[in-house]
Amino acid sequence: MKYTMKLKDISSFLSEDIWRVTKEDVNPLTYRLCNILKVLILTIQRFLRDRIVQRASALTYSTLLSIVPILAILFAIARGFGFANLMEMQIRQGFEGHSLVVETLLGWIDSYLEHAQSGVFIGVGLVMLLWTVLTLTDNIERNFNQIWQVKKPRSVFRKFTDYFSIFLLLPILIVVSGGLSVFMTTTLTKLEQYALMAPLVKIFFRLVPFIFTSLMLIALYIFMPNTKVKLRNALLPGIVAGIAFQFLQYFYINSQIWVANYNAIYGSFAAIPLFLLWTQISWCICLFGAQLTYASQNVETYNFEKDARNISRRYHDFLCILLMSAVCKRFARGEHPYTADELSRMHRIPIRIVNEIIYELQDLELLYPVTEDEKSDTTIYLPAEDTTRLTVREVLKRIDVEGSENFKIDHTGEYSHEWQALARAKEAYYQQSDVLLKEL
Repeated sequence: MKYTMKLKDISSFLSEDIWRVTKEDVNPLTYRLCNILKVLILTIQRFLRDRIVQRASALTYSTLLSIVPILAILFAIARGFGFANLMEMQIRQGFEGHSLVVETLLGWIDSYLEHAQSGVFIGVGLVMLLWTVLTLTDNIERNFNQIWQVKKPRSVFRKFTDYFSIFLLLPILIVVSGGLSVFMTTTLTKLEQYALMAPLVKIFFRLVPFIFTSLMLIALYIFMPNTKVKLRNALLPGIVAGIAFQFLQYFYINSQIWVANYNAIYGSFAAIPLFLLWTQISWCICLFGAQLTYASQNVETYNFEKDARNISRRYHDFLCILLMSAVCKRFARGEHPYTADELSRMHRIPIRIVNEIIYELQDLELLYPVTEDEKSDTTIYLPAEDTTRLTVREVLKRIDVEGSENFKIDHTGEYSHEWQALARAKEAYYQQSDVLLKEL
């Protein structure tokens, strides 16, 4: 019975009590440990709730469609810079033990590039190639935006410029990685005679792929979502995902028994299910890292989460008035407008509730968001109307009438008494609320 009670207490703490812990309640070390635990809980919860495995399956399908066009573009850029052979060497190393896959893939790429030089392909084919590549990158961005709960994607112009900047840099990064590997191998051979240096260089050489993969994932976590992601929050998730990806790659390359079993079933097609499985697990790792980055940066927004989901109508209206009053007062005094974080800190309201109410007030045309600085992507909020006319009554009325009332209920005839009773009650509710928000 005691163990049952303890398990219930632990479950209650992890599901409710831990989310009510703030900086003022505990010492810094305890608060940091609680935050780490919150990040892990939030990551696992959102990984399961957002159906990341299904998202990874969709990205696997997009990857399969786009892999040849993307590699064709990378090879075309690499040939333009004169290091196509290094690119080919990197691909052969990446698919070591799967020579049939490599030869088939390289054959498709050569065929793709040969047809690209013909007049017919330059028209329709080039458009299809670009569309396929943009579709994959757009799918990746959309999944990252959904993880980060970003409602506004990049503009079409930014998609073209940002995505093709990546494709211009990728061949250079791949060649630098290959060149670094060759350099390290050569250096290791020369240093074998030095008993002390050789083991250290060997360790570093083995760590190079982990470092390179982690750096690429960190860059992906920072760049891909259409929002500001802090480096310190993407650093650890990128390293964790990079290590997991490299171990998966090592297992994929060295699982010869697994490959032999698949060859017995699928014959020459054995590489296809293995590649699909590897791709899906890779995307799962990548998206898990994105979830971990999001949780790390936004863990404080989930404080009082259960309470925020069940907020009462009265308290909701109170917070709407409170935030609108603060914005109007600062505007009337000619001071610098508030950001969402400042409103949260000043009034000790969970940032998630602040963001939800701000979105609602924007929909009601009471608040207007302004991007203060494009580089920092900081959003400040201004009153959307003249502050000499914005009253408590006006805010409450807009909250009440927001939404659809177009239903087949005759509130002017059969149910007119009920409707009028509500109208009189509301009017009495509004009667004493003609106070200007800036004067509260």
